Amino acid sequence: MDLFEYNMSQQFNTKAPLAARMRPESLEDYVGQEHIIGKGKMLYNVIKADRLGSIILYGPPGTGKTTLAKVIANSTKRKFVQLNATTSGIKDIKETVQKAKENAGMYNVGTILFIDEIHRFNKAQQDALLPHVENGTVTLIGATTENPYFEVNRALVSRSYVFELKPLTQENIKELILRAITDKEKGFGNMNINISDEAVKFIADISNGDARRALNAVELAVLSSEEDENGAININIDMAQECIQQRALNYDKDGDNHYDTISAFIKSMRGSDPDAALYYLAKMLYAGEDIKFIARRIVICASEDVGNADPHALQVAVSAAEAVNMIGMPESRIILAQAVTYVACAPKSNASYMGIDAALNDVKNITVKGVPAHLRDSHYSGAAKLEHGVGYKYAHDYPGHYVKQQYLPDELVGKIYYQPTENGIEKKISESLRRLRGK
Repeated sequence: MDLFEYNMSQQFNTKAPLAARMRPESLEDYVGQEHIIGKGKMLYNVIKADRLGSIILYGPPGTGKTTLAKVIANSTKRKFVQLNATTSGIKDIKETVQKAKENAGMYNVGTILFIDEIHRFNKAQQDALLPHVENGTVTLIGATTENPYFEVNRALVSRSYVFELKPLTQENIKELILRAITDKEKGFGNMNINISDEAVKFIADISNGDARRALNAVELAVLSSEEDENGAININIDMAQECIQQRALNYDKDGDNHYDTISAFIKSMRGSDPDAALYYLAKMLYAGEDIKFIARRIVICASEDVGNADPHALQVAVSAAEAVNMIGMPESRIILAQAVTYVACAPKSNASYMGIDAALNDVKNITVKGVPAHLRDSHYSGAAKLEHGVGYKYAHDYPGHYVKQQYLPDELVGKIYYQPTENGIEKKISESLRRLRGK
């Protein structure tokens, strides 16, 4: 390192944004993503052994994709080159490939090419990169916030291991915040800073797994605060919510308020009040509730409380659950709102829910000898000797594709589990069943 590079490094450590300064340089300092880089995991082992093949890192913003690439850069003996797909083109790819060939031929040194936001490369750019990844001229590390199976060339994906990075946990974020406050080299460790546990928890919670957002809030809080008479900077909950531009809600994801809110949310949909349901949805989204958790509750409500009164409600809810898993926030608020309002406004019936519970109760409490003989499987040798299937009436051979015969076990004949309501589509089902049961 020459004097110029040293001066640049020193300026970076003091003038770069806190989130950039606090990026770890080794795997041991990396926080989160234990499911892929915990000790003993495949990615951890290949990085340590400098035997990394092409990979694609996929996950939401602030989860450590670029940071992990930097850690790999510090761990490898290979040449490390970084491109950003928003500002680079085919010319940059060709220049990188040419230098990679020269390094391999002259010095027997491989090249790792890190492409941030690789999903922004168009098809021609990705096609230009493909043969050089395929023949090993460069080892690719791609980073993307979009699902690579949808947004990246299939051929590139097939030649790479895809690792999904998850949003950081609250504990991960808390660790990063406290590290930034105490680190004397890269953080604010040389300053007298007091940050309340309440403020740390709020920032960790509201950051929604995004380390960059959390560290930006901490940096703003420190730089915008004045020292007290003792020369200390005090960061409390009021300062934290001002810096992150979001009001702290009384919403503990593990506490009573969480359960009270989700309870009110479900009861509002069940009670056909879309306005209240939207309010509770907004409250949960604002507080950083897991959108997959919300989607699951909508799916349950669509079946439990709407049921066959409007079977499309379940389709809408399931589609919404799949969509939020694909898209993420903030756009998922729109998808969830569509599902919530549909389920809330749909006609209601819990007949299926009540029916299965009644049937389960009888299974548990009534001894049944077995399935009636005429309903038993007759598609095997010897079934006829046991009279299995004998006397069974094939419904499609009869007018209206219906014939009355016993389906319930002898001990349960006459039991009615499904009692459809007069709401929505179930009204037609109810009329049909009355006719059939009356025959």
